[in-house]
Amino acid sequence: MATTPAILLENLTKTYGGFPAVQGLNLSVRPGEIFGFLGANGAGKTTTMKMMVGLLPPTSGRVRILGHDVWQEPAKAKRAIGYVPDTPILHELLTAREFLWFMADLYGMSRAEGKARAEELLALMGLTAQADRLIRDFSLGMKRKMAIATALLHRPRVLLLDEVTNGLDARAAREVKDLVKAWAREGVAVVLTTHILSIAEELSDRIGLIHRGRLIANGTAAELAEQAGRPGASLEESFLALTGDELPEEADPA
Repeated sequence: MATTPAILLENLTKTYGGFPAVQGLNLSVRPGEIFGFLGANGAGKTTTMKMMVGLLPPTSGRVRILGHDVWQEPAKAKRAIGYVPDTPILHELLTAREFLWFMADLYGMSRAEGKARAEELLALMGLTAQADRLIRDFSLGMKRKMAIATALLHRPRVLLLDEVTNGLDARAAREVKDLVKAWAREGVAVVLTTHILSIAEELSDRIGLIHRGRLIANGTAAELAEQAGRPGASLEESFLALTGDELPEEADPA
């Protein structure tokens, strides 16, 4: 019996005033798979993620999470999702510990469960020593760690990570990469967006090249080289061949 895809995108499309930000995107991601969206800034990665998480309605098409339509069955679909946006959205007048307690309450967790889970995640993210500091005093990297901890509170089966290593130093980025791999081994489906070639290649079981709103190719790095007509080519060479005129900027050394 076939396994229900953790994530299914069907002809997903978004236009703004006639401008096609995402065009007819079709994609299936299985449980335990890490899928990387690779594309230049403005290619449509974040727009796609926002439609997947239910923050942005598609012009047409649909998103299914564990078989549940994000717009027809939002509660069931969103219960399965953990989302880390490209810019962390946090209540900065709360301490790290208070914020996680607050979010656990929103998820419907008991007080005891929420507090225990908060301590577990603070330790996992290396934030225990800063747990009673106001979030407004955190660095960007610490805020991103808080966003990751928040996304993991309810133990989601689908993780959507938008440029998740941005703002992290090399050590923190390494820790997050290791965590992503560990989550996938536990059967969590992970979709991450990045414009960093090395991150896409290191983490992803499959890579999707998104270019001007279209998914123009997807597969392993070796399969992308084949699709580019250049067997054995590097991911950079495949990207250039398939997109024709642009290469993502390697702006993040992690």
